[in-house]
Amino acid sequence: MTAAWYVALITFKEGIKGRVIFGIFIIALLLFAATTVVTTLFMRDIVKVAVDLSLSTVSFAGLLTLFFIGVNLFSKDLDKRTIYMVISRPISRPEYLIGKFMGIVFLSLLVVVFLGILSSVPVIMSKRFYYYPEAKFDWGIYCVAVIYIFIKLAVISAVITFFASFTSNSFITFILSLVAYIIGQSTEGVRLLLASQVEKIEVSPVLSYVVDIAYYVFPNISAFDLKTQAAHGLSINYSYAFWTALYAIFYITIAIVIGALIFRRREFP
Repeated sequence: MTAAWYVALITFKEGIKGRVIFGIFIIALLLFAATTVVTTLFMRDIVKVAVDLSLSTVSFAGLLTLFFIGVNLFSKDLDKRTIYMVISRPISRPEYLIGKFMGIVFLSLLVVVFLGILSSVPVIMSKRFYYYPEAKFDWGIYCVAVIYIFIKLAVISAVITFFASFTSNSFITFILSLVAYIIGQSTEGVRLLLASQVEKIEVSPVLSYVVDIAYYVFPNISAFDLKTQAAHGLSINYSYAFWTALYAIFYITIAIVIGALIFRRREFP
């Protein structure tokens, strides 16, 4: 796996050298500044609004990083034909794919850590100047919410890696990854909605079957969203946190293994 670490390091350096990531950081800073302004428009629940908007900004910036930088880091080697130089060296195709995935995850970690620290500024300001006794907030829960944003980005990175293993066009990889994200973000809510309406209206068995398939095939992105708990200061169930993290590890492993098997047999033009 030493070769995979080298590929991961090169991928990470390529990611932070790009101009796009600086644009993403600027957008995030503007959103943090806007959060500070927007919170002043609320009479109550100011801390809750600041926490919600700050965590949303971290998540949004992470998604921008994956979709506009992570996807291109795969297609760049194919477009510039450098993939032939890589696979001609003593490095297997699975190691190359795993290295790319690790590099994108390291880039996501950098974004989450940097913006996670900055995201605390609007929260601190809201607590200092607009704090009210009824507000419930815990920094420990806030940090856990930031950690699970990173875990979510790692899962999406695995999805991007899987699609990049058999597509040569970055736009196709982007579209497939975006669709997977949207479905993964929505399936749990749709599934619960159908379950709650089953006694009121007649739900098509085919629709329920399709939703169940999508629920198990696509990653359950909404499971990693802990903004509500952080904003309201609600305690996080340790069992839920454990099984959610285990689910992420399982899904990442399956996606990377299948992607590596596909990439091993892939023929390059």
